[in-house]
Amino acid sequence: MSPKITITIQNQRFTAQLNDSPAAKQLLDALPLKLRMSRWGEEYYGDCGLAVELDDSAREIVEVGEIAYWPPGSALCFFFGPTPASTDARPRAASAVAPLGRFSGSVEALKSFGSSIEVQIEVE
Repeated sequence: MSPKITITIQNQRFTAQLNDSPAAKQLLDALPLKLRMSRWGEEYYGDCGLAVELDDSAREIVEVGEIAYWPPGSALCFFFGPTPASTDARPRAASAVAPLGRFSGSVEALKSFGSSIEVQIEVE
């Protein structure tokens, strides 16, 4: 069974399901985690202090609601729509990311947050 996590942003709680990859296990082992994330189009990203190796699941095109790790910034990423790198309506990372999991419900609320957010992530 894939682990569930709770993500709290400005008193709003989201749940997410991690996949069973080594990268997701690294994130799970680092919880609880508090970080500041910046907005880039319809993506939030922030340094989570991890050093994750990319494997053959790494890709640039991701899905709305996906959570991933971006090595150049040691960054955790939340994708909720097109980014400046997108060529269509799909989210596109600046370069390859390691998929970690996805939000369990709608990520529409992420669009209402500002250019910088404080995030608390815990095991559910």
